[in-house]
Amino acid sequence: MAEPATSETTPPARTRVSGIGVVLVAIYAILALAATGRSTVQILRDFSEAPFAYSLSALAAVVYIVATLSLIVPGAVWKRIAWITISFELLFVLVVGTLSVVDAELFPRDTVWSYYGAGYLFFPVITPVLGLIWLGRNHRVVIPRAR
Repeated sequence: MAEPATSETTPPARTRVSGIGVVLVAIYAILALAATGRSTVQILRDFSEAPFAYSLSALAAVVYIVATLSLIVPGAVWKRIAWITISFELLFVLVVGTLSVVDAELFPRDTVWSYYGAGYLFFPVITPVLGLIWLGRNHRVVIPRAR
């Protein structure tokens, strides 16, 4: 007897978000909203007081938006974007945090990343470390099924 014809199907694309990843995405989404709101108000109201600091807050907002999207959208390209974005975030949190501690005059007003994110309960310095660990452990390899 002939076997029924089967159509070759590919499994639906899965997001990388599961388990602790859901919490990580939620934190990034909250940081994105908070940094966007903060930087918008700072730039519209007081930009001339501290243009560099307020521009860094706007940069943080963009980084958090891209990080959130890159953790949600499936695919190798978005995973690479997540690695780059979250690594960039960690680097800038450490640099801005250290500079704000060493020479507070560089930042006449706080940024999202000042003092390692103290104004955000240190989530800006904790989140990228957890994000990079999670990305490293969440490496999925798709193996085609044998027929």
